[in-house]
Amino acid sequence: MAEISAEKTQLYNEDCLTGMAARLTPASVDVVVTSPPYNIGVKYGSYHDRMPLQEYLGWLGQWGKAVRRVLKDDGSLFLNVGSRPSAPLVPFQVLDTLISEFHLQNVIHWIKSIYIEAGSYGRCTEINVGHYKPINSERFLNDTHEYIFHLTKTGRVKLDRLALGIPYKDRTNISRWKAGKSRIRCRGNCWFIPYQTIQNRSADRPHPASYPPLLAEQCIRLHGLRGRMLVLDPFLGIGNTALACRKLGVRFVGFEIDPHYFQVAGERITVGGE
Repeated sequence: MAEISAEKTQLYNEDCLTGMAARLTPASVDVVVTSPPYNIGVKYGSYHDRMPLQEYLGWLGQWGKAVRRVLKDDGSLFLNVGSRPSAPLVPFQVLDTLISEFHLQNVIHWIKSIYIEAGSYGRCTEINVGHYKPINSERFLNDTHEYIFHLTKTGRVKLDRLALGIPYKDRTNISRWKAGKSRIRCRGNCWFIPYQTIQNRSADRPHPASYPPLLAEQCIRLHGLRGRMLVLDPFLGIGNTALACRKLGVRFVGFEIDPHYFQVAGERITVGGE
């Protein structure tokens, strides 16, 4: 078992169930940001992403119990789950399995690509931004979003909603609304966070199912930055949650079972790569 230590960061090349049981005490984690395998045939390095459904959901149930043990009572689990067009139920099957351990407090939609016709009265400006994987099908639409399920132990965890605040579109709201005194409003539950454009997938994004560091950063900031807080990613991948924690200056622990992804994550953390 390999281990990498950097300032406020601990990475382990280890199965997360084993690692959480051995290395984390009960109620020691403030925030979990992660994306488990979707069981839809994603081509990971050494993990087979196509278990029989009931076996996969049983494993997720064990994982949920392990996360609940280490999560503080006022902690947050931000769970990114995607699917493929021919398996659209996967996110909801995952949620249904975990709901025995957690309350679903918020559903966030991670928008990866969007087309907008901005304007009115025939004077529209077309905006087409972001990236997606085109789907060649007569049955399915291009999939340009994924879910982030915000799960907590009680469903009553207070958030720092204005940490991600955005300006009011109509500035008269600043004077008309009691909440307007802050000059910003809650961003809402649709987050447009595109991938960075890459030239070489194997070199620039060697993991087939990673989310941008900004997504993890926004989850952590939404929960609320606190002194000596600890963030966990049980499925470290190439370390994007760790990069977000380094930027925010918070403590981080992550587990990754694949030796290659673990090595890449370690290099990105220790040499400051993006």
